Amino acid sequence: MISVWLRVIRVRFLLASVIAVLVGLAINWSQNITISYFDAILTFAGVMALHASVDLLNDYWDFKRGIDTKTTRTKMSGGTGVLPEGLLKPSSVYRAGVVFLIIGSLIGSYFVITNGILIAIILGFAVISIYFYSTKIVDSGLGEFFVGVKGSMIVIGAFFIQSGEVNLESVMAGIIVGTLSSLVLFIASFPDHDADKSKGRKTLVILVGKEKARKLFWFFPLIVYSVIIIGILFNLFPLLSLISLLSFPLVIKSGLGLQKNYNSVNDLVPFMSSSLKFSRITGILFVLSFLIPI
Repeated sequence: MISVWLRVIRVRFLLASVIAVLVGLAINWSQNITISYFDAILTFAGVMALHASVDLLNDYWDFKRGIDTKTTRTKMSGGTGVLPEGLLKPSSVYRAGVVFLIIGSLIGSYFVITNGILIAIILGFAVISIYFYSTKIVDSGLGEFFVGVKGSMIVIGAFFIQSGEVNLESVMAGIIVGTLSSLVLFIASFPDHDADKSKGRKTLVILVGKEKARKLFWFFPLIVYSVIIIGILFNLFPLLSLISLLSFPLVIKSGLGLQKNYNSVNDLVPFMSSSLKFSRITGILFVLSFLIPI
């Protein structure tokens, strides 16, 4: 049963939020050489709870709307398959999603009390957008935007909790992390195009069409690498942040694979996987660049 719950929570995708928190902590460490371990642990717990909540609620609503019964499930797309296979009750998944949302909100409320209005704004955005993500946001073509903003806010919030300030470094780092997460969602929406469209969803791929959307892929890594290089040129990021560019072969593989296989679910899987690896490796290397003294 535990393995089923871990599957529906999509544990391996939680790494995106882990990296986002780590980026905020790493920037603070590089600038202030201090860390509140209690606040860091609470930040991880709160962010993980909120991330689990959105995944659980998304699985619930995709099942209720009949999307998951129309998709071809792969290890990278098409939902977890837990509800269509009858491994858990829909009501149980929904309740678990709400419980995790409450847990994340309570932890966030502690930081509102200790750190003030900025955390209240971030928490308010998170709670509202998480609850309505699968019913309103993805039906408006704002899924990638939401994920990008979410990633940015995690970085900014984690840095703010530790340092008591928001600076240009944390904002630019947030853009990098948010864009990396958006890329994973973007390419994973290609296989689900027909099922999503038939049930009223409006992902970015649906809005512009697969043919044009495959070309949009390149804008994501362009934004990521451009912000990193600009940050280095203006002495906002350490020179070592250039190691983040070592992920370049992975994104080239993903982009070229998407151009050729955007209409084939099975053939696209390896390139969705490469995009996920690109996102995670770039994020991890970016974190390390703030921690390794040169």
